[in-house]
Amino acid sequence: MKRQLIAAVGVAAMVVGLAACSSDGKKSEGDSKSSSASAADKYKGKTLKVWTMSGSAPKGWTDGVKAEFETTYPGSKVEFATQEWGGIGAKVTAALSEGSVDVLEVGNTQTAGYASSGGLLDITKDKAALGGETWAANQNESTILDGKQYAAPWYVTNRVVAYNKDLWAKAGLTDTPKTLDEFYADLEKLKATPGVVDPIYMPGQEWYVYFGLLTSEGGKIAKKDGDKWVGGLGSPESQKAFETYKKLQGYSATGPKDKDEATPQQKDVFGQGNVGTMIGLGWELPDEKAIPKDKIGFFPLPGKTADKPSGVFLGGSNLAIASQSKNTDMAKDFLKIALNDKNEGVVAAAGNIPNKASLNSQITGDFAKAAQSAAAVGAITPNTPNWASVEDNPNPIKEFLTAALQGGDFASTAKKYDDEIAKKLNQKQ
Repeated sequence: MKRQLIAAVGVAAMVVGLAACSSDGKKSEGDSKSSSASAADKYKGKTLKVWTMSGSAPKGWTDGVKAEFETTYPGSKVEFATQEWGGIGAKVTAALSEGSVDVLEVGNTQTAGYASSGGLLDITKDKAALGGETWAANQNESTILDGKQYAAPWYVTNRVVAYNKDLWAKAGLTDTPKTLDEFYADLEKLKATPGVVDPIYMPGQEWYVYFGLLTSEGGKIAKKDGDKWVGGLGSPESQKAFETYKKLQGYSATGPKDKDEATPQQKDVFGQGNVGTMIGLGWELPDEKAIPKDKIGFFPLPGKTADKPSGVFLGGSNLAIASQSKNTDMAKDFLKIALNDKNEGVVAAAGNIPNKASLNSQITGDFAKAAQSAAAVGAITPNTPNWASVEDNPNPIKEFLTAALQGGDFASTAKKYDDEIAKKLNQKQ
């Protein structure tokens, strides 16, 4: 009834407004055209500076967004600049303080840090206008700090199992596993296959895989307890996740327990052609000269039951507006276009996971499709400005995994590194 009343009042007001303008409608039409022209010209002569990171913006996306914006707002200009990831923190910090950038891509684990420093514009009131009501909730978590929206999710990706098709065929494996137990059985067959050095290459410090398994168990790597952060390595959920992690890593004969996936680069190890599987990102695949693309298959790391895969760490990027920008309204209208279904569809077609589930059907590529099936049960790291310090060396999660894999008492080892996590997360900025 209340909704009907509001609608009736709205219609009545509209009728009165039209009558006041003109009895024949001609004046109303002219006013509408004048208003539209005025709105289209509001950024005439203005330039919007946009930063994206190297390798992020899909082919065609930049040109498409630029053309759509400049057509929608004649006389405006969008100026894109590509930045390199190396040393980007200092460069972004300087640009935000100077107001020399309007819109920028920020990693989803970096967003809270830039927001807490006051560098990003609060767009809480603009969320609905930007299409935020349909954003994937687990992607949008990284854009929020203290209940306020400081960016818009752009895309994510995650790790999946990559397998050598020739070795799997040699082991007599024809189907991909749907549960962890089926995967263990497949690894056993690979282990017994001549020419297979490692059924899976998995170093001991692959903490992103452990993070996903912890997410599957309903646990968190760290959480707030009152106004303090506490580590989650010693939780019952963590112990269950670690048992799965330990079993998987136990199948890796050559994977060092005290190294991560970059030492050596696991794509080089997998590229030797004698490793059955690895768990990694799309850019971690070996050079096609080592293993042709059509010889590598993909599937999400299975879960304990066939109804859903194991959890994953969602890595990706957000789009934010610099708080010192002199073109904030222009930047908001840019985001509306950059994130609309057409342009977000280009992101999906390039093999990324878009910010809304309704566009998942547009995802292309076997890797991306495998990643998408696990993205719904993915999570991000704790949304705090201090998270980056946890990932800095020495990373307590990596050290915990190595110590526990080497036989350390689980409870005391977990407590030691939970204390390290808490120390890093609770330090004053």
